[in-house]
Amino acid sequence: MNITLDQGILFTLIILIFVFLLWGRFRYDLVAFAALVIAYLVGVVPKDQVFTGFGHPAVVIIALVLIVSRGLYLSGAIEVLARTLIDASRSVQAHIGIMASISSALSAVMNNVAALALLMPMDLQAARKAERSPALTLMPLSFASILGGMVTLIGTPPNIVIATFREDVLGESYQMFDFAPVGIVVAIVGVIFIALIGWRLIPVERSKKSTVTELEDLKGYLAELRVPESSPIAGKAVRELDDLAEENDVQILGLVRRGKRLPGAARREVVRKNDRIVVEGGPDAIEQFAGAAKLKYTDSDKSSKATSGTTTMMEVAVPEGARIAKRSAMDLRLLYTRGVILLGISRKGRPIHERLRKARIEPGDLLLLLGPEESLPDVVEWLGCLPLAPRGLEVIQRGKAGVAVGVFAAAIALASLGYVYLPMALAAVVVIYILLDIVPLSQVYEAIEWPVIVLLGSMIPLGAALEASGGTQLIARAVVDWTSGLPVIAVLAILMIVTMTLSDVLNNVATALIAAPIGVDVAQRLGANPDAFLMAVAVAASCAFLTPIGHKNNTIIMGPGGYKFGDYWRMGLPLEILVVIVGVPMIAFVWPL
Repeated sequence: MNITLDQGILFTLIILIFVFLLWGRFRYDLVAFAALVIAYLVGVVPKDQVFTGFGHPAVVIIALVLIVSRGLYLSGAIEVLARTLIDASRSVQAHIGIMASISSALSAVMNNVAALALLMPMDLQAARKAERSPALTLMPLSFASILGGMVTLIGTPPNIVIATFREDVLGESYQMFDFAPVGIVVAIVGVIFIALIGWRLIPVERSKKSTVTELEDLKGYLAELRVPESSPIAGKAVRELDDLAEENDVQILGLVRRGKRLPGAARREVVRKNDRIVVEGGPDAIEQFAGAAKLKYTDSDKSSKATSGTTTMMEVAVPEGARIAKRSAMDLRLLYTRGVILLGISRKGRPIHERLRKARIEPGDLLLLLGPEESLPDVVEWLGCLPLAPRGLEVIQRGKAGVAVGVFAAAIALASLGYVYLPMALAAVVVIYILLDIVPLSQVYEAIEWPVIVLLGSMIPLGAALEASGGTQLIARAVVDWTSGLPVIAVLAILMIVTMTLSDVLNNVATALIAAPIGVDVAQRLGANPDAFLMAVAVAASCAFLTPIGHKNNTIIMGPGGYKFGDYWRMGLPLEILVVIVGVPMIAFVWPL
């Protein structure tokens, strides 16, 4: 196998991208953009093609879909529908079946991350009312939203990538519902499995928690409380506070003095004025302990904005790509510029040794925020976090629900019938939403996941350069040689399994961008239908069920569900096997080999 210099450089860059994405030290958009810069500097990506990815139809469609998803949420149409179908009195199996069906259906018409963000607070609320663990229902909800995204062109970014790649190489893009014949069958079978069997595979230690107290244990926040001069605990040893702590369901973990945490739990230390007590507990427990000991959340002269007027606490989850992810409250000057206090951090199963305001927030963390009732929701949105309790309906413009749905449906119908180019149809929906104030102008750019846009814009020129250099043909020839003598349908299944495995550990957009040209080249060498191989890549790139890092939705539920890294494969592995068993023959039937 002879490899040219350009191919060698591009293979090296792509391998390094995979390594850095697996390492996770740097965000995926930075990794991809840095690789693009290096590719230009060493001459494997021409100057006139470096930034062509950012104007690619796939990038535009993804950005527009995210804005439309925000409009559908803000109109209240979907939330009102979901609320009417959720009843905490149902059995776990019935609840999971209904929630999974709603989640997959919503994900077909809006971004699947947005669908999960809408339904997760409702699911948590139902778990509290039914006094059962959210671990039983959040993973099924996440997996169902991923399955539903495969049904339409706009349901998940990999479908958009595959559709636009087909237009580049075969002259015509996939239409809105070309994914539906395979996607619907796979989604239905997957949801049935999740509702009947899958949820029972969640680890017993997680699923057996069923009381309200145990639910609170899933959110053990680490918090710091300042000791004012008037506090009754000033002058007492830390160990003398055990009874008060136990009475209020918190655990005292240590003491901070003059900005430094004292060694161990500082049990023998006498509490002084302006010391900070480090405690762990649920939101209500922390509040009760602070009241009983007359403690403050932070320095009173710095927190007047946060504690003036009507204040409220809000629990939020940190998704991948959030503004606060990989940064600290001090980096964002959260208290000084936004008037919001980071009251606590919950990082399930992992200790936090840094000062609270200096601690780097990680995707999957739960945060407890304190701030003015009227502005806290806006700050949460600015941070890019997801509330764990349903937002009040007063922020939803229910009177515009019919208009929002009607405009969106008309645009999809016109695009599906070929009267309007899909990106322009979605652009028209966005313009109408802005003019009708369904999506406020201030939220238009906030609705877009810019890290995904940068990742996609950076990877498209790299993928094109690899294809132009003959690199994808080289890989395809190797795949054909390795699978020599096997039936075409077996090669299709192997491609699907390999792509699915990559998607479990890498970003699904990056996986689709690399696997799509390889799939087409393999098909051409075998004399098979390239559509079948593209569909296999589309389905496989979307199915990341083995890890919490494979899909953003899996990361989002990790904290609220109290899951560990190794919990996902228990339900995810049989689900991925089922997807291959159902998906391969369906692809071969709909897109004959």
